[in-house]
Amino acid sequence: MSSPHASPRTGAPSARRLLPPGLLFALPFLALFALFMVWPLVQGLWMSLTDTSLSAHTPSFVGLDNFAEALGDAEMWRSLGHTVWFTVLSTVPLVAVALGMALLVHTGLPGQWVWRLAFFAPYLLPVGVVSLLWIWLYQPDLGLLNHLLDLAGLGPVSWLSDESVAMWAIVLTTLWWTVGFNFLLYLAALQTIPDHLYEAAAIDGAGAWRRMWSITLPQLGRITGVITVLQVLASLKVFDQVYLLTKGGPNNSTRPVIEYMYDVGFTGYRLGYASAVSYVFFALVLIASAAQYAALRRREK
Repeated sequence: MSSPHASPRTGAPSARRLLPPGLLFALPFLALFALFMVWPLVQGLWMSLTDTSLSAHTPSFVGLDNFAEALGDAEMWRSLGHTVWFTVLSTVPLVAVALGMALLVHTGLPGQWVWRLAFFAPYLLPVGVVSLLWIWLYQPDLGLLNHLLDLAGLGPVSWLSDESVAMWAIVLTTLWWTVGFNFLLYLAALQTIPDHLYEAAAIDGAGAWRRMWSITLPQLGRITGVITVLQVLASLKVFDQVYLLTKGGPNNSTRPVIEYMYDVGFTGYRLGYASAVSYVFFALVLIASAAQYAALRRREK
């Protein structure tokens, strides 16, 4: 006697009855996720335990030697410090400026669609275009920024070749390029605040500033937390604009840790050591993400 769940043709249980319907729909994604995410992670972890190199030799197992070397590598920690410093410098303006832009548009500026387009359009540009544009702006002799400084009676600035200024130039470029995404998130959140809160406050005699401080900003608390977390994670992964603008210079003063991995792996040919550095950085990012998540949970309670 055949099973009640057996296939009418083969007598074997059908895959539809053995697996939940949701899992069947997810199988294609899970297969691609395992192929392009899980397997590279496993392979990279194994590589970090070997002396794999781009030079022609058979890799050998070295255990945790690469990780021990990475933890004692002063240049790796210096590059990590540059990454953290960039994150600190960029996160605050990318949140605050985005909030200000969203408030300006939401309060009813004339020609709102023009402002929305102008604020968000740079985010759609590829990093190569953005970097080339700002390299022109930062030109010491012909650049617009130094021309404006000259009109103000100030001397020229070596934006990309001065160690004390180069990181600030990268932050300014990143702000102009990516602030539109945070602006869009804030604008969407502003549109969800109930109008009756503002109407009740106006009846009680609250002015525009009081309504902003007592209603708008508290209502945006959760989205501000989300934007901050996303921005910190994005800034920690900085690479493209730094490499295109300064290549980590001058004197490696702006080189982030991801560019250090690139240099070690593909210039120094030490893929095993570069993999170990990447996993050290991955662990630090996980710790930072967990700390931010815990802070958000405590804030919501």
